Amino acid sequence: MLLSVEELKSFNENGFLLLRNFADTRECDAILEVANVHLKDRIEPIEWEGEYNRTADKVLNRTVRRLRQVYHRDIRFQNWMENKKIRPILKQVLGENPVITLAHHNSIMTKMPRHGTQTGWHQDKRYWNFENDNLVSVWLSLGDEDYDNGVLEFIPQSHNMVFGDEAFGEYDYFRDDYAPNQSIIDKKVSFELHKGDVVLFHCKTLHRANANSTDKAKISFVYTLKGESNGAIMGTRSAQFDEIYLS
Repeated sequence: MLLSVEELKSFNENGFLLLRNFADTRECDAILEVANVHLKDRIEPIEWEGEYNRTADKVLNRTVRRLRQVYHRDIRFQNWMENKKIRPILKQVLGENPVITLAHHNSIMTKMPRHGTQTGWHQDKRYWNFENDNLVSVWLSLGDEDYDNGVLEFIPQSHNMVFGDEAFGEYDYFRDDYAPNQSIIDKKVSFELHKGDVVLFHCKTLHRANANSTDKAKISFVYTLKGESNGAIMGTRSAQFDEIYLS
């Protein structure tokens, strides 16, 4: 499968692209079944909500934010990350052969009922260390995602914007209390997602997710790829994990 000329242009211009009904719903259900077991049993490595909240109480400190390093947890996770249907698309958007980087994302993302907190505006690249910015993430919705349970929001064309350090605050979040940022944030867009929908987004695209105010967990799958010529900088976390080459 390949993107149309219009789809590829949209990704390059906006920094993200929605692919409706891309993944087989049965595969989504199989992934979700395993994810729920790992969440129930709290199988490490895990990132907790309290890690991003200085005033976190005991509940947030024991509320799962994401399951980390999922590639090696189960073959069903691995099969999705090595999905052959999406490889030609990834080669299009990266402009060269795609390589999975297990150092970043490689996660089951959660917004737990009532305790899944808002994620601030951020660019993933600010946390990563590679020779260039040729990285893209693949977000798979395993169920319905909407405003109430923490849908993704994006700022179009933000991957091509240049910001000073003053535009970012604690945890490298894009500041919503900084006046020059306001007109940029006002351009935000979002999509209601359903099981099997996929969103591709560039590593410099500003994005965020709302808190979950519902009584049901929102669970998604995200992993990141780079162009094969884009090396991780030695001595950083980006170089500490394996990479999976996809032909």
